[in-house]
This record gives sequence, structure tokens and C-alpha cells, in this order.
Amino acid sequence: MPPALTSLSHGAGCGCKLSAADLRPIVAGLPRPTDPRVLIAADTADDAGVVRLTDELALVQTVDFFTPIVDDPYAFGRIAATNALSDVYAMGATPVAALNLVAYPLETLGPEILAAILRGGLDAVEAAGASVVGGHSIDDPEPKYGLAVTGTVHPDAILTNAGGRAGDALVLTKPLGAGTVATAIKRGLADDALVERAIAVMTTLNDRAAAAAREAGAHALTDVTGFGLLGHVHELAAASGLAAEIDAAAVPAIDGVLDLLATEDALAGGSRRNRADAESFTTWADAVPEPQRRLVCDAMTSGGLLAAVPGEMEGWVVGRLVAGEPGAISVR
Repeated sequence: MPPALTSLSHGAGCGCKLSAADLRPIVAGLPRPTDPRVLIAADTADDAGVVRLTDELALVQTVDFFTPIVDDPYAFGRIAATNALSDVYAMGATPVAALNLVAYPLETLGPEILAAILRGGLDAVEAAGASVVGGHSIDDPEPKYGLAVTGTVHPDAILTNAGGRAGDALVLTKPLGAGTVATAIKRGLADDALVERAIAVMTTLNDRAAAAAREAGAHALTDVTGFGLLGHVHELAAASGLAAEIDAAAVPAIDGVLDLLATEDALAGGSRRNRADAESFTTWADAVPEPQRRLVCDAMTSGGLLAAVPGEMEGWVVGRLVAGEPGAISVR
């Protein structure tokens, strides 16, 4: 019998990402593209790159892959694909095509498990109205899966993380805690019901959330994944030239996650790195309980969208943008 998928991974889902603190100086040292057709590149830490093709059409490109976050191969494929598609939605764009990215120990796990992973990815892409048109695979003792996704958008309709305005509400469209659940799975602390709740969150496409954000007149948009809520709020606020306030009690959690976060037993390594990074730009009110502090740093996988909106929008209002040092966050 093949080993459990999560037993082969050193991390889980987006929790296996390099830390934001380590990446920032590396990316900052790279030159920005000089081609005037490039509308969005890596310098604003946005969710995808955007290249103008014509006055009415721009190409949106992103890539995302990671190690198994659950043991069910079909669910893993769906989660990884949903996560990759999210970056296109976070730009206000529509997914069109995707390429599979596969690193896989064929001799260890066999072809059937890989077929299930790919089927999960395919179903997520087709649910988004896009097509899988190819891919690439390598032999690797640690399984990894994801997608390179191409989308389209009108150049005037792009939503970035840099347009937030003081007074905007910060609205989150999915509960947090997938990083905690993934670690609980690896440590035998997650029951089947908790895993199913987490899978349901992670396999929900962000297409409706993106439409709601646009309808609400969103000024800025991103998604919440491996750098945690605070990490992604920091990026959005910094790109918008503003500070942010977060109401910890208003941040939603997958049912059962806050109980796990009462101790460090299911605290993901990626979440620990997020917490350490957040200390450089976050001030905490003394009254914020430790489980909520851990939750807002959870290394989320396939999380919801985070929208800066001037009015009401479906989701959880977790804070607001305010005048202040760009990227600074106050959690109360």
C-alpha cells in the first residue's frame, strides 16, 4: 500500500512557500521589465503578471504549486488547482487555460494516485470555465502539483493590490485555518469532519467572490494564501501607500481551528515564519488572545479574496485601511 501523501511532504500546501521576509530582498534586487506592454510585474507583490496585448485585451499569467495538504489525491488536485486559479480572479480577470505542473515519485506512489490528482485539477479548471492544455512533469521523491494559469482582462478593468483608499473596509471571503488543519493531519490531530470542512473551503473557487468585489466597487484586491492574513494585508496596504487596522475577533476561522490553536500542537512551520515576519510591521493590542494571533498568521492554502471596498460586500469585514506608515498593521 502506498504511503499517505502528506507523509512525503516536508511542509503542506502554501505552508511550504519560502517566507516573505526571505523573498522580499531577493525580488527587490531584480530589475523590472522595461517593455511598456507590461502593466503588472513583481515589484508590487501582486498576484499575477499582466501584459497588454491590445487596447482592449490584456494577458494575465500566474503559476502556483505545492506539496500535498491532504491525503486524498483527488482533493489535493482540486485544492492545488483552485489555489492557482485564485490568482487570476484576484486580478479581476477570467481564467482561460492552464498547464499542469507535476513533481511525482511514480515508483513510490504508482500511476493511479497521479491520475486522481490530475483529475481533481482538471475538474477545478473546467468548473472555472477554462481548459487544461498540457503540462510538464519531473520525477521527485516529494510530490508537488499545481498549475500555470493564463487569463484575460480588459486593461482598464484590472484590479490590483495597489489601489486601496483610506477608509476602505477590508473584506475577507473565506475563513482561515487550512495551514493549521494540514499540520493537524500530519500529527494525527484532525478528525475526518474537520478535514472535510477544510477541503470544502479550499476547493471553493473565487469566481463569485471576484464578481462580488467588482460589484462592490473594490479599489484593491488580493487573495489570502501562504503568507497569512497579516502578510497579505501588509502587501496590499504597502502597495496602496496606507496602513491597516485589523479586528482580530472579526476574522473567521474554519470550525474547529481555534480550538486547535489554543496550543502550538498544530501550528504550521509556515505560520510560525509568518508570525516572525509580522512582528516587523504589526502592533498588537494586549487584549488579542493568542489563538487569534496565530489565526491571522495561519499559512492559508486556497484562501478567499481580500478586498478593499468603499461600501458593503458579501463576506467578513476584518478591518480597514487608514492613513499611516505604508504596510503598518494594528491588530486589536
